[in-house]
Amino acid sequence: MDDNKIIENKALNIWEALIPVFGLVGLLAYNVLVYGDDALSGSNQFVLLIGAAIAAIVGFRNKVSYETMLEEVGNNFKSTTGAILILLFVGALAGTWLISGIIPTLIYGGLKILTPAIFLPATVVICAIISLATGSSWTTSATVGIALIGIGGTIGFPLGMVAGAVLSGAYFGDKMSPLSDTTNLAPVMAGGELFSHIKYMTLTTVPTIVVTIIIFTIIGLTRETTGNTDTAEILSAIDESFYISPWLLLVPLGVIFLIVRKTKPVVALLIGSLLGGLFAIIFQPDIVAKIGGSDTLTFESAYKGIMNALTVDTAVETSNATLNDLFTAGGMKGMLGTIWLIMCAMVFGGVMDAIGALSRISGALLSLADSTFSLFASTVVSCLALNLTASDQYLAIVVPGKMFSQAYADKGLAPENLSRTLEDSGTVTSVLVPWNTCGAYQSGVLGVSVADYFVYAIFNYLSPFMTLLFAAFHIKIKELAK
Repeated sequence: MDDNKIIENKALNIWEALIPVFGLVGLLAYNVLVYGDDALSGSNQFVLLIGAAIAAIVGFRNKVSYETMLEEVGNNFKSTTGAILILLFVGALAGTWLISGIIPTLIYGGLKILTPAIFLPATVVICAIISLATGSSWTTSATVGIALIGIGGTIGFPLGMVAGAVLSGAYFGDKMSPLSDTTNLAPVMAGGELFSHIKYMTLTTVPTIVVTIIIFTIIGLTRETTGNTDTAEILSAIDESFYISPWLLLVPLGVIFLIVRKTKPVVALLIGSLLGGLFAIIFQPDIVAKIGGSDTLTFESAYKGIMNALTVDTAVETSNATLNDLFTAGGMKGMLGTIWLIMCAMVFGGVMDAIGALSRISGALLSLADSTFSLFASTVVSCLALNLTASDQYLAIVVPGKMFSQAYADKGLAPENLSRTLEDSGTVTSVLVPWNTCGAYQSGVLGVSVADYFVYAIFNYLSPFMTLLFAAFHIKIKELAK
């Protein structure tokens, strides 16, 4: 307990420990109801601070000093230093990979594989590739997803079926991409490490997406369709704006090689960002010059163009309006919202640590969870409950992650178990709830109601069952080093 900086306060009973949690969930639910998709712009972060204030009042009542609470908040901030650096480099990498043409090349290749006979599984694969490359399921569905909905409708597929395929692929990529904010957030909350988390997620995620693709293949082969999948306009727009070359794929392959060789994540992402900038100068000089504020590529415009891509918002316009939203990146600046959320969550978690609430809740959970499976099941249920009540996938990761991290450690389970379960049940199921920010956004963007695509979002509702299956049969459950 001392090693994990958890303070056990005997004065707290379970209901006192849960007061801040109930208060936080109630406030978050109302806040999302009022702000909708804009809740992440700052109001949710402030609600987390209010939750911390409620916890502090409970602490003061139980004679916990302000200095003790502040010390635990400081310890929490210290523990997230590496994760915050990784998030900043992820934003930088996304910027240079866009202007270098790496992301457009991946999208171009994905659209090339689209044929009428395998439209549904191809849709899953295309959206998975694009979401892996961009780290965003929202951007994928709002761009290529809309195009695929239109193509699927002309062929004769029900729009709900196509939307389910789009979201299955998009959330697979979002979940597995190191560029994704939720993929970075889950290991931070669980106390793990990014690439170890991604590697461990493949154990449940890959079988789930394989099953999803098989089901969509069977549906596609047994259903009569009419028309053609015309992606010529989109491919032409990409070709006009970027120099597309397989040589550009050397950069992501190089980063993957570094990760496999167990290079530190910060180092691998830094190298990937710099290589992206170098390839941008070589392959896309006109784009770099334009972002640098010049018509010609000079040393100064190249420097400004790469630095802008690394740090602030950048966009590359094409002749296709659908693609313009896809070819944008926020650089390091784009990650500040997630970092802000993490910091406010750390304040709440630090105060909860200091007053002994997390220790008390963890003890109660362990007394109920008398097996590994029941602990995993409790996590899954908590994530689903947060998606239903707080209506936000980030909070479905933050709150259960902070509550359960000590319980997993006390069971001798590595943090990768918790971070994987948070993603398997918190990230992907958010889109299945109509009043959740993800469900509301995706149904609005795709023009398909949650009720219509629910049954076809196979990957999303199969994921929590897969993680429970692995827990039930104790398949690849990683334990803490002795």
